[in-house]
Amino acid sequence: MSPEVHRSRLLDRGERCALRAREDAEGEPGRAGPAAPARFDRGGGGTYPARLPRTRATPLGEAPVTQPLRVAVTGAAGNISYSLLFRLAAGDCYGSNQPVILQLLEIPPAMKALEGVVMELQDCAFPLLAGIETSDDPKVAFRGANQIFLVGSRPRSKGMERNELIAVNGPIFVGQGRAIQEHAAKDVFVVTVGNPCNTNAFIAMKNAPEVPRSRFTAMTRLDQNRAVAQLALKTGKPVSAVENLIIYGNHSSTMFPDFANAKVAGQSAVQAAGDAAWLQGPYLKTIQQRGAAIIEARGASSAASAAAAAIDHMRDAWFGTGERCVSMAVPSDGSYGIPDGTMFSLPVRCKGKGQWEIVKGASHDAFAKAKIAETLKELQDEAAVVKDLCN
Repeated sequence: MSPEVHRSRLLDRGERCALRAREDAEGEPGRAGPAAPARFDRGGGGTYPARLPRTRATPLGEAPVTQPLRVAVTGAAGNISYSLLFRLAAGDCYGSNQPVILQLLEIPPAMKALEGVVMELQDCAFPLLAGIETSDDPKVAFRGANQIFLVGSRPRSKGMERNELIAVNGPIFVGQGRAIQEHAAKDVFVVTVGNPCNTNAFIAMKNAPEVPRSRFTAMTRLDQNRAVAQLALKTGKPVSAVENLIIYGNHSSTMFPDFANAKVAGQSAVQAAGDAAWLQGPYLKTIQQRGAAIIEARGASSAASAAAAAIDHMRDAWFGTGERCVSMAVPSDGSYGIPDGTMFSLPVRCKGKGQWEIVKGASHDAFAKAKIAETLKELQDEAAVVKDLCN
């Protein structure tokens, strides 16, 4: 095919896309056009008009994606979401060919701030952003949602014990779990980011018994990313050279990075680091205490790195990981001695579109088994605190 003919075909495809877009916007003859969007309501939310995506010639043989994906995000005016939403709208999570409608949830006092976030999203003119909806009611925000990021939760205040934080956040995730069951799409897939994320995800799952429990996950990818980065720094290798470094347990200071089964540039991570004492001591402590160190250094908790990890988590769940294993807190099936149904970070292989499987067969020495038992005990203690919310 000559270059002139090839360009002509691409142009024709682009013109056809533009024509279809105009027909959808204006209404075909004999068909009513789209209804006017609702105005923004500071008190209870609103709907923003969907802007037509810029038309681009689709590569030959590649079918364009036209159906927008509905993506709900809670705590949408918060720091993590401020780093997350723009990447979702840019296509960093679901690909450069997948339009999204963002369904944003906030508490009533934060709706004014959310209005400003929406303005900025609009001002970016993202081609893939097919619409924005805002609400302070999870029943509205989760309506028809295919993907849900549970980011919002009450932060831990000075002097607050972890069990107190769990008790305060628990009722939030009771309501959100019920709203997911009643209003989300049948193919919904959920990641819980708001801390304590394992237990919050467990509460939401227990309050949505009609939704397959495999649809509920919690994020330990930030811990994995931190563990990978520190091992790469120690060995002088790029992060891409670190493989199979899996987080076990709770997203807390008890989580355990399984360095013994990891590899760096094809070599055992223990051999690559050349210092077993460092791995069991300073390395482990650095990963477990990284969040506190960031707060101490910048006066605020992790935001951009948490958003990046949430993107990694959901992108892998959406596209699949092939033979690669990643860390996800998922409902256990009894593997590795973890009681069935415990929301526990394990090695997971993603099959795409929210389907995943626990990867079995990793062996652990006495040190690793003790650390895994410690983080399991913490999760069981947390479950005891919220048992009345999970009936």
